Amino acid sequence: MGENNFGLDSKVISQYAQDIKLITELGVQVAIVIGGGNIYRGMNEAETGIERAQGDYMGMLATVINGMALQSALERAGVYTRLQSAIKMEQIAEPYIRRRAIRHLEKGRVVIFGAGTGNPYFTTDTAGSLRAIEIKADVILKGTRVDGIYSADPEKDTLASKFESITFAECITQNLRVMDMTAFTLCMENQLPIIVFDMNTPGTLLRVVSGEKVGTLVSG
Repeated sequence: MGENNFGLDSKVISQYAQDIKLITELGVQVAIVIGGGNIYRGMNEAETGIERAQGDYMGMLATVINGMALQSALERAGVYTRLQSAIKMEQIAEPYIRRRAIRHLEKGRVVIFGAGTGNPYFTTDTAGSLRAIEIKADVILKGTRVDGIYSADPEKDTLASKFESITFAECITQNLRVMDMTAFTLCMENQLPIIVFDMNTPGTLLRVVSGEKVGTLVSG
């Protein structure tokens, strides 16, 4: 969305593509789960008349639109990609097949997972955690607009302090909303570490993957 109120910002998409290209050139296997809030924000059913399940499906379709935009930007940058969708739409995306996704990664392609889990009532966070576990990812890199996890919302509380690292248990005890609880529990039960970092600063993704202490590490 960038500086826009909604929709797509080509400069932001191009920056993401360049950041991703840099880490693929290191030989890193990259799978991406992308949200759709810039196109469809979950709205109150009472206000819109759209029931929750229907609204969630609309949101899933929005993630496919974003996935197509990112795919185009990556391929413009010379990165081979595959877009897989949890909802069948053969004309624009492969159906999600776990073994095929792993094979694409082994061949050096960036895999973009669209349409969430394919089910309503599950968030993009949950889709990201589930797919990461399925493909046996080493880590979830959660790109946000802040540079890590804080004791309070740093955009609202100037006294909020940043954590360099924190355990799953401490996040729960301190009620830190890293992800929704379903996604977070999946990661915790499968000992899948999470790094939360600022995706909007060019070069940060490369620093994270290179092992620098950037953002916040959540682990067991």
